[in-house]
Amino acid sequence: MSLYVDADACPVRAEAEAVAARHGQRVIFVSNGGIRPSPAPHAEMVYVDAGADAADRWIAERAGAGDVVITADIPLAARCVAAGARVLRPDGSALTEANIGTTLAMRDLMADLRAADPFRQGASKPFGKADRARFRDALDAALRAAAQ
Repeated sequence: MSLYVDADACPVRAEAEAVAARHGQRVIFVSNGGIRPSPAPHAEMVYVDAGADAADRWIAERAGAGDVVITADIPLAARCVAAGARVLRPDGSALTEANIGTTLAMRDLMADLRAADPFRQGASKPFGKADRARFRDALDAALRAAAQ
């Protein structure tokens, strides 16, 4: 089992590292660079070439059944779900076979709406302590389930 983190712009790297350490699980942070290496012995840093979706491709080529992937990237999540991996968003919500199709469709719809109205600005809510706690709980449960 591997824990892959799509680390570019991931707000829960520290939480993922802490939960992985508690489980004695290796965590692989994948990025185009620009993030500091972790000194933790169970954390591995993988730096991929700069370029669109290079980190996503690296993760998608490796993630499979028994693995856990943390990403906010919906197309990457869809590829990982199709390969049998458990996928969590940074807010702790799971992406599964049951909801990935709807999530992809909603992503595409929102992209179309933004393209049709370039002045449309969506305000995102701040990422707070409750979001981090929800993520930690969800990752803890995902790692336990993947280990069985």
